[in-house]
Amino acid sequence: MSSCSEEKNTEITKYTHREPKEFNKFRAFFQWLTCSVVYGGYYKVACGLKIYGRENVPKDKFFIVASNHMSAIDPFLVIAAVKRPIAYMAKKELFEKPIARFFLDLLGAFAVNREKLGVSTIKTALGIKKTDWVLGLFPQGTREVDGNMDNIARGFAGIAKTMKCDILPVSITGALKKDRKPFGSNSKIIIRIGKPIPYNDDTREMVKIWSDKIIRLSQGEVDV
Repeated sequence: MSSCSEEKNTEITKYTHREPKEFNKFRAFFQWLTCSVVYGGYYKVACGLKIYGRENVPKDKFFIVASNHMSAIDPFLVIAAVKRPIAYMAKKELFEKPIARFFLDLLGAFAVNREKLGVSTIKTALGIKKTDWVLGLFPQGTREVDGNMDNIARGFAGIAKTMKCDILPVSITGALKKDRKPFGSNSKIIIRIGKPIPYNDDTREMVKIWSDKIIRLSQGEVDV
């Protein structure tokens, strides 16, 4: 049992540090095909997916995409909305199953320990900055189906401070499984993209600004 556990941990460790060359055109194309064409296309037709604020997405610079987290489809929808290849930080537990690990690898995700960000996470993020990709994460860590904004880790603000990059706030509403009724008249998924949050030395302030923006975006404001 111990041997199997060690072997699994060794396998997962391979995905905690990714080299810049791994964020290539092939993975960008696979991500676009999966998220924009398949997921984006389906939910646009089936659940009335609407996207607002695309003009707020920086075109030629690196940034961190930070959105609220309500469902398993959130990363796919955010990628479809932002229209930039996004390297998502995914909890290491998702890499335990071979099929999921293979799929996440193709999508350009990398494994992280939610309890403590390791050196490999920072190195991977710094490597992404050298590419055309941007970094994606969920500050709430786990899904908050009730819209709670209290469980926010400050790690994303620390990464922004270290990497000297802006944070792009993205709000998702209507994506809960119970609300996603394909082809139902009341089913509507809405993604709103706010204006980038400049990094500064006060991580608490960055977290508060992000939280306030997500709340306002979720309530329907778009110019925030």
